[in-house]
Amino acid sequence: MTAMTRLSIVFLLLFSCSVALGDSLPPPQGPVILSISGEIKRTNVGDEAHFDRTLLAELPRHRLDTSTVVTDGINRFEGYLMRDLLAQVEARGESTVALALNDYRVDIPLTDFHDYDVLLADTMDGETLTPRDKGPLWIVYPRDEHRELQDIRYDYRWVWQLERLEVR
Repeated sequence: MTAMTRLSIVFLLLFSCSVALGDSLPPPQGPVILSISGEIKRTNVGDEAHFDRTLLAELPRHRLDTSTVVTDGINRFEGYLMRDLLAQVEARGESTVALALNDYRVDIPLTDFHDYDVLLADTMDGETLTPRDKGPLWIVYPRDEHRELQDIRYDYRWVWQLERLEVR
């Protein structure tokens, strides 16, 4: 295979990927459990990105075993890396406001999601999270892996019952 042929194949693949991704996400088919607004490029409902469980499941799944300040012992969380989710919507900005079902809100620097493997958890200890037990989504930091994350200012960023992110 010549260098020109290889180069042509690479350009064709890149073009195909960009056409497949497009500027919009597929619309949610089930109940929306997370909405993202603000400084994002990829949307599916007006100028927002709405996710149901199926759309979230398109992201790579990750596992995190860590302690929390609101549960006993070490818990096993599963879900999606926040940086993967924000890359999916092509988020631009310096921070995000995380809003929960109970009206709790907190600013989180986007650098947290790049510096640490912060999880958007949808299960804890093998059980699907529901609004009765901190779900459907919970922002979980790998606090046991990084001493600096055991500081109270990070504890405030563990948003359970997450329903919305506003990228600024």
